[in-house]
Amino acid sequence: MEPVKQISASMWPGVNVMPMMSTGASDGKYLRREGIPVYGISGMFYDSEDIRAHGQDERIGVKEFYEGVAFMYHFIQAL
Repeated sequence: MEPVKQISASMWPGVNVMPMMSTGASDGKYLRREGIPVYGISGMFYDSEDIRAHGQDERIGVKEFYEGVAFMYHFIQAL
């Protein structure tokens, strides 16, 4: 969690990082079955009043997309 907190603080000062459980599925089940913990990290923000996940018009803002890409780039470098 420490790299996530550090990168988030540098990109979005004042935003809290907190774990949450998602009800969605992932390929992580194969790793968990072997005893390997799996965590999902996004780094992308969305409008909580306009959630369109997995619909025909699924979308994310352009700014949020590029910030998410930058976040993942820095996160992978940190690992």
